Amino acid sequence: MSDTPFGFGLPPEEPENGDEGKKKDPTEGGQSAGGPGGPFGFGPGAGGDNPFAAMFGSMNPNDLGAAFQQLGQMLSYEGGPVNWDMAKQIARQTVSQGTADGTKDASVGPSERTAVDEALRLADLWLDGVTSMPSGSVSTVAWSRAEWVEASLPAWQQLVDPVAERVGLAMGDVLPEEMQAMAGPLIGMMRSMGGAMFGQQIGQAVGTLAGEVVGSTDIGLPLGPAGKAALLPLNVAQFGKDLSVPQDEVRLYLALREAAHQRLFAHVPWLRSHLFGAVESYARGIKVDTSKLEDVVGQFDPSNPEQLQDALQQGMFQPEDTPEQKASLARLETALALVEGWVDAVVHEAAKSRLTSSDALRETMRRRRASGGPAEQTFATLIGLQLRPRRLRDASRLWASLTDARGLEGRDALWAHPDMLPTAHDLDDPDGFVHHEQADFSELDKMLGEAAKGPRKPAAEDEGKADGNGDGDGKEDGKDGRDQ
Repeated sequence: MSDTPFGFGLPPEEPENGDEGKKKDPTEGGQSAGGPGGPFGFGPGAGGDNPFAAMFGSMNPNDLGAAFQQLGQMLSYEGGPVNWDMAKQIARQTVSQGTADGTKDASVGPSERTAVDEALRLADLWLDGVTSMPSGSVSTVAWSRAEWVEASLPAWQQLVDPVAERVGLAMGDVLPEEMQAMAGPLIGMMRSMGGAMFGQQIGQAVGTLAGEVVGSTDIGLPLGPAGKAALLPLNVAQFGKDLSVPQDEVRLYLALREAAHQRLFAHVPWLRSHLFGAVESYARGIKVDTSKLEDVVGQFDPSNPEQLQDALQQGMFQPEDTPEQKASLARLETALALVEGWVDAVVHEAAKSRLTSSDALRETMRRRRASGGPAEQTFATLIGLQLRPRRLRDASRLWASLTDARGLEGRDALWAHPDMLPTAHDLDDPDGFVHHEQADFSELDKMLGEAAKGPRKPAAEDEGKADGNGDGDGKEDGKDGRDQ
């Protein structure tokens, strides 16, 4: 996965026997995805590994407009800022290549489906005793890696499109006036090219992530359909391969995490929009640093297409840090930490007396998140988000303290509204938050009690009610009422 901002980079090489790719007939190029031209569909030759070389390697400046026109036709996409057809194709090709350890994707067999279904159902029963939220799983499913790609792409689209749209607009705004005069539809083609670049990189990122995730909620967001609890048997087996823990325990522990996430997202209706909205808010405030792009476009040499590709890899589209972006990212990071912390605390409570290896599994999961696994890297690459593992541990400790202080009902009641949740500052001092909140609630109860007694204090009001007039104005109004 590329480490450059927003994930721009060279397209991945495809397997010579890319079965998934051969089944597709992509519109982006004139040949099959498995051909020598690479995922962008450019023809064979010296530029096979570099689509820009294949396109512009023999061009002179007079042919630049025609070249861009042809490139725009090849990369034309009218569905938004990201070519999601390309993203899906490349994600599936990445999955078909297998992971670095040589594990290949495979269809899920009947026995694996049964094991996943039983684990998720048992996990839901265990969770009933450690949270006031009822089950959020309408159905259970066992996915292959390719099936996870298909199921998660709509969520990725919602996450990435806002950022990609702003970057795509920036690509068309930096062309010199003289080039705009001769280019005609060049701006639109540049945006289509940006959509293809995003599609290529997102597809590779999602395909790589598919080789690691064990369910539909690994990154703290609901990437699958609502109410569908899912595990990936192949990845579950890989997760526990070197842990010396029985496979059944590994599956049950991961099923507990999946089922806990499902409960939270099902019964906190504002949570999904809150998390995804923070990403959109970040995108609306993005300020793309186009100085590098302006320099490259102004000095663009058609005989040296690698210049543009190198610039893309060097972070040409690094966004400026604005206060709005920082606030949006802080909100999102805190909310994700609270989600993960709640799940960690609830799952630990459910598993500690039932699974002998629960502590080891918990620490393995925490270290996996702390090491900057594919989930964190995907977010960091695509939208600039870097989860801070320290927040996850602090959030887990906070939820555990709240359980001790208020019980299950009181702890889970904080999810009723986003304003009731702890802030990033509160995560630094979980015990202080618990104590502070208890004092605040007591003061609020006192104020509400006084407000409730207020209307009954005036003697005239009590006398009026005693006379049965019900107008609260005493005997004088009662008399006027009779005259009427």
